Amino acid sequence: MKKRIVSWIKDQVNKAHSKGIVLGLSGGVDSCVAAALAKEALGRRRLLALILPIHSQAQDLTDARSCARRLGIKTKLIDLSESYDKLLKVLPASGKIAKANLKPRLRMMVLYYFANKLNYLVCGTGNKAELKVGYFTKYGDGGVDILPLGDLLKRQVRELARELGIAQRIITKKPTAGLWPGQTDEAEMGLLYPELDDILERREKRKKQKLSPDKIRRVERMIAGSQHKRLNPPVCLI
Repeated sequence: MKKRIVSWIKDQVNKAHSKGIVLGLSGGVDSCVAAALAKEALGRRRLLALILPIHSQAQDLTDARSCARRLGIKTKLIDLSESYDKLLKVLPASGKIAKANLKPRLRMMVLYYFANKLNYLVCGTGNKAELKVGYFTKYGDGGVDILPLGDLLKRQVRELARELGIAQRIITKKPTAGLWPGQTDEAEMGLLYPELDDILERREKRKKQKLSPDKIRRVERMIAGSQHKRLNPPVCLI
């Protein structure tokens, strides 16, 4: 699995006539695994990891730096908290979700700034479970050039993390997009990742589901409701 993804990353960069890869390093297992794979594919000189906190938890920043040190990769820290606050001040009041989704969209803008500057590709860190149910922000963390983890369930990402020597603390910590204080992926989805992985795997292999009908219906609704995120915008044909 590792060998195939590393080879695929090399191929994608070469096909695009790109010089390297830039990615957002959040301190979570997905971004650390993506960074480790990109380093193996291209070497540390052709990889830039951006750490882009927006009122983020201190532990996430510590984990991102720790991961980068362990991998020996270049990083650049750009705190977007002030930019985020100023943007909110000029926008009309809104609910929690609209404000939260500004964070990954701001990060996407910065990633592409450096991608353009360096002629790099933006490497996404989303996994198969998140992509299938639309657990990502459209034109935010979903706005990327390549998705090396996009065909791996969360448990497979964690297995790969162990193989790559990612710190156990990072592998086992609760996944969070950092959208608001105390937010976790599993609480927001209403499912644990092992449950989501199991439902998606059984669905794909057309095997009998074992979890509760409520949880299965929840996943089906998430898949249907997020279809627009996985497609190009529809064009009105004349």
